[in-house]
Amino acid sequence: MPTIATALLDALKAHGATRIFGIPGDFALPFFRVAEQSALLPLYTLSHEPGVGFAADACARMGRGLGVAAVTYGAGALNMVNPVAGAWSEKSPLVVISGAPGVAESAGGLLLHHQAKTLDSQWRIFEEITCARTRLDDPLTAPGEIARVLRACLEHSRPVYIEIPRDIVDAPCAAVDRLPPTPVDGEAVEAAAGEIMARLAAASAPALLLGVEVRRHGIEADVAELARRLGLPIATTFMGRGLLSEEGAAGGAPDSLMGTYLGLAGRPEVRAVIEDSDGLLMLGVILSDTNFGVSGKRIDLRRAMLAADRQVALGFHTYNDIPLADLVAALLRQAEGFARQDAKALPKPTALPRDMIADGAPIGPMDIAAAINDLFSAHGVMPIASDMGDCLFTALDTTHAPLVAPGYYATMGFGVPAGLGVQASCGRRPLILVGDGAFQMTGWELGNCARYGWDPIVIVFNNASWEMLRTFQPDTAYNDLADWRFADLAAGLGGVGHRCQTRADLARALDRAAREPGRFHLIEAVLARGAISDTLQRFVTTMKGRHAAAADA
Repeated sequence: MPTIATALLDALKAHGATRIFGIPGDFALPFFRVAEQSALLPLYTLSHEPGVGFAADACARMGRGLGVAAVTYGAGALNMVNPVAGAWSEKSPLVVISGAPGVAESAGGLLLHHQAKTLDSQWRIFEEITCARTRLDDPLTAPGEIARVLRACLEHSRPVYIEIPRDIVDAPCAAVDRLPPTPVDGEAVEAAAGEIMARLAAASAPALLLGVEVRRHGIEADVAELARRLGLPIATTFMGRGLLSEEGAAGGAPDSLMGTYLGLAGRPEVRAVIEDSDGLLMLGVILSDTNFGVSGKRIDLRRAMLAADRQVALGFHTYNDIPLADLVAALLRQAEGFARQDAKALPKPTALPRDMIADGAPIGPMDIAAAINDLFSAHGVMPIASDMGDCLFTALDTTHAPLVAPGYYATMGFGVPAGLGVQASCGRRPLILVGDGAFQMTGWELGNCARYGWDPIVIVFNNASWEMLRTFQPDTAYNDLADWRFADLAAGLGGVGHRCQTRADLARALDRAAREPGRFHLIEAVLARGAISDTLQRFVTTMKGRHAAAADA
């Protein structure tokens, strides 16, 4: 008969989890013992709980399944609040498993180590950043609770929290039966799809805008096919960069995919199509400032169509409890008679920077973008994990590739552990883009690569500065950082380091990294303070203008 721990592990696997990231602690040791000995899911331990959370989050994003992070009570789980908050904000299906004080010791009357205000403080904190929670303190109810929480995680694509008292891990427990999907009103789905198709047919300039839920719910191939049938121009949001890449959409990206919408900070042809559309269909889009705060003109949401968060909003009315996957399936069924646009008439995206001049000139952000595009052209497209900052804005000028990044929540420290989660998830060597400030936070997780055979290529944007923060508030000394010479640290972490001062240095380092797999390569691109990408400059200028206008209103 299964135990509570093995029943949970079996259920995680049955619901699409492929591995566990974690850091053990005394309250979690019994669960970690079972996880390791059962070998039901591979277990990867990292160095700090934020790295665990980011890696598990990225694993979920790239693998289109459940990400799993296992930690101990208090000092472990509370260290993961920021990554879990990011997963909540960006709709990532992350399962947080926390060991907890035993049922018997919880009733003993003594304050327990790792305890905050009360024994339930941790539970109440995670209520704010998860869509479902359970404490597995009763073997009779545990199977049903596990099934309920895991269904919620998948259906809502949000984090969930599971707490296991350490003295009940080995308690006998029935197997977990997977719950059927929450019932959906098929007539409502068809009605919503029919109204969308009617609005698209009546529009003179319809368009598609795609967001992160398309990947979260595993429907990239269906959305790509829908786009081909409709023949409409497509853009992704800032957060949705990388959607419909060749890996995500069967048959490759649709010809009508124009790139990423970034309003005044982005490409004019993309901005014109999205902002001038009188029939804008937004699938899985988060209405956030990073996605729309840089709009050249306010998009009239009363005329747009938004399908997200299991709702379809059409003008002044809303269809509730409509899963995005069901809606897209209905749109595919109804798209047969749609008057398809002529793809030749669609605007073509601006060419990406290529053929970097490998000379002795200093490196700028656009040189890095060009060098990455040259790398992909010569050696094939790689999945990208990017941190927040100019590294992410530079990624917008690279070849369309699978991408994970904290585009909305905008936390620093995501990039390196996320890249490890990407490689663990899909088995492909990733490209990691990270600033020097973010690397100082979590870059040390690269020291775990040798244990697990991971070999990412890491580009550190080293301008000895929190440069993106400086762009919002210049003439500040607190944004200055020391030059840590990251390349010199790579060997001690088990990798190969390259400190690049010139464009020629960068070209050589990338070529060598591509030709020498098996160990991580850390390429330190030395940038001058104040050197930022054109896209970031436009983004910051627009956002500052919006803030100033709001303050004056």
